[in-house]
Amino acid sequence: MDLTTLIGLLVAWGACLLSIILEGGHLSAFFNFPAALIVLGGTVGVTVIGLPMHHVAGVIQVVRRAFFGRTATGPEVMERLLGLIRRARRDGILALESDIREVSNEFLRTGLQLVIDGTSQELLREVLNTEIEAMRERHTVGHNVFATAGGFAPTLGIIGTVMGLIHMLGKLDKPEDMGHSIAAAFVATLYGVSLANLILLPIANKLKANSEEEIAACKLGVEGILALQSGESPRVAATVMRSFLSPRAKQQLERRPSASAPSAASAPESGAAATEA
Repeated sequence: MDLTTLIGLLVAWGACLLSIILEGGHLSAFFNFPAALIVLGGTVGVTVIGLPMHHVAGVIQVVRRAFFGRTATGPEVMERLLGLIRRARRDGILALESDIREVSNEFLRTGLQLVIDGTSQELLREVLNTEIEAMRERHTVGHNVFATAGGFAPTLGIIGTVMGLIHMLGKLDKPEDMGHSIAAAFVATLYGVSLANLILLPIANKLKANSEEEIAACKLGVEGILALQSGESPRVAATVMRSFLSPRAKQQLERRPSASAPSAASAPESGAAATEA
């Protein structure tokens, strides 16, 4: 489970609720079913209108990926490929065929199988780059669902507020109820802004960040697989793959215990393989 997503949501909502309590407010004043119906129902409705149905239908898998997705990082992919490169130099490329079934990362498994099948470097690079672009497009679908909903939610909140104010103006003959009616009207705006900025847009950003990290790891993997096919030494392959890592990732890699032959079977399953395979 990605604890950063859960912790972030708890901190954000906890801060809002704590501020209400510290100001002496009552949570019951913020519960308004008609406002919630307008914001939630309206946001879902306009999102369905604006996107293809099969994009919206996959939202459950997208949410699962945001909270429970496990993305292979660059240093992890690099370590595993270096282990495979050492094995290939020692026993030959065909010796990797027995390891492929144990590789959980679908992208690496595809590349290794192409190498064993004797695919040319040009075709191998083209196929793997096409896989990366297809992965990017799949990830963009999930990101767009939450980004689109996050853009509509505040507007639906404003609509709910305007509707509440119109209802309040129809009761000017009862001035004692105006304060309560105005407060209830603005609850809809609060719902819309909170839904967008405390749930939908953060999840969209999380999905985008996870996608970028996975794509970067796959690009590193392409160079590692090509180095394996070319019979490059582990030192040369490591130098090439390290160039794809950020300075922080390089530091993390240096702190990781070095294994002489990392197990390919321990490679974590990419988010794309987990949700799209």
